[in-house]
Amino acid sequence: MRYWLLTSTTYGTWLPGDPRGSVTSVRDYRPTDSPTTSRVEHDRPEEPWEPSLPELYESARLQMKGPPVFLTREHAPVLLTQFCETATYRQWTLLAASIMANHFHLVLAVADDPEPRKMLADLKAYGSRALNRCCGKPRSGRWWTSGGSKRKLPDERAVRAAIYYVLHKQPHPLMTWSPESTD
Repeated sequence: MRYWLLTSTTYGTWLPGDPRGSVTSVRDYRPTDSPTTSRVEHDRPEEPWEPSLPELYESARLQMKGPPVFLTREHAPVLLTQFCETATYRQWTLLAASIMANHFHLVLAVADDPEPRKMLADLKAYGSRALNRCCGKPRSGRWWTSGGSKRKLPDERAVRAAIYYVLHKQPHPLMTWSPESTD
């Protein structure tokens, strides 16, 4: 069994260069990096966030095709139902979910070894379709940012910590869910 913590933000709510910091695929050399002849990509787990980059943030903001998308209490159960359905269809086990206004977290157990990028893409695609059916498309035409975080959880301790984080450490969740919460 393999375990994953998957996360995605909603469209336009956390842009590259954000004043809060951001994870980007900027390839550059930081003064704290080891000397190397190649450029380093700073979007890997355990890498520090990029600091505020006002010019990058403004450039990203100007390229947006609509306003930022925020999920509501109406969206949350639709999205959760679809995440559960997608996981069941793919024969994954959803262990925990938290849906906030600007992002979601999911902890999944999978028997085989699917590509995590495809796992997250499938969840977002089916979630988008469900949201479009019930609520219509957002003006940008997109619910989600590109990509997202895909963290493989190496052991039971990491799985327990991820479930706890998803269920109990999210500020202002619209909805949280675990198999135990449905009993």
